[in-house]
Amino acid sequence: MRKSSAISAILKLKLLLSLAILVLAMNVAAQKSEHYNSPLYAPKTYDPSQVGVSSGLPPVLKTVGIEQNLNGQLPLDAEFKDENGNVVQLGSYFGKGRPVVLALVYYECPMLCNEVLNGLTGSLKGISFDAGKEFDVVAISFDARENDKPDLTKNKKASYLNRYERKGAENGWHFLTGTQSEIDKVTQAVGFSYQFDEATNQFAHAGGVTLITPDGKISKYFYGIDYAPKDLKLGLMESAEGKIGSAVEKLYLYCFHYDPSTGKYGLAILKVLRLMAIATILGLGGMIFVFWRRGRIK
Repeated sequence: MRKSSAISAILKLKLLLSLAILVLAMNVAAQKSEHYNSPLYAPKTYDPSQVGVSSGLPPVLKTVGIEQNLNGQLPLDAEFKDENGNVVQLGSYFGKGRPVVLALVYYECPMLCNEVLNGLTGSLKGISFDAGKEFDVVAISFDARENDKPDLTKNKKASYLNRYERKGAENGWHFLTGTQSEIDKVTQAVGFSYQFDEATNQFAHAGGVTLITPDGKISKYFYGIDYAPKDLKLGLMESAEGKIGSAVEKLYLYCFHYDPSTGKYGLAILKVLRLMAIATILGLGGMIFVFWRRGRIK
């Protein structure tokens, strides 16, 4: 009778495992159907049969975008002015053992740049890490005309510190301006292309933020203006090389992989299955040991 109960328990366990695998497989299939097809973001793929066919983009947008340069080195010797008008080297925000969120924007942008900074601030408010403690935020204006407007950067920082509402955040948020040559060093390293449109007196550019490791290496790209707090947190954990986050968060990170084509994390099915297989083996081994012990006691 006890043997029959044990077999029944094992069969139930196998059935539950099969159902769990089926659910996970359906979830992965749904995630694979999501793709990032904006012409402004890399990686760029081209259909040879479509060469010469108009994409419908205005001419100025054909030369802007974000071309990924993962593991590329930021020019830490590049010099900028901070929100107080002081000349600083980009490297002064690195080497502290924490990653940096880099936002390439311009402060008088009437549209996209504010949305990038607003979206970033909202996402950072949704995670437990604090700017100035576990990471830094560095915004760099790619409009060299703003280099002579210290009040602009000072007001911008005050505005976003007010939005962020975290104690000590003034040590973790930095708003920089620079000359064209110094700006070019950074935008070229990151793969950020933009163009000035004389007709509208505005810059044409893509939106997104980049995660940089503590030693200045490009780690992750996040596109658009809406960044899931979970994705940002996992990205910061990875960029910090595991120095940030609890054991539970590291396990969670193990189950998710970063997709550079979407700037998002997706469930890594093989890793999950490995963990489930190990858990199943341990569970079955425990059940067999319990039944064996009961049999011996009798």
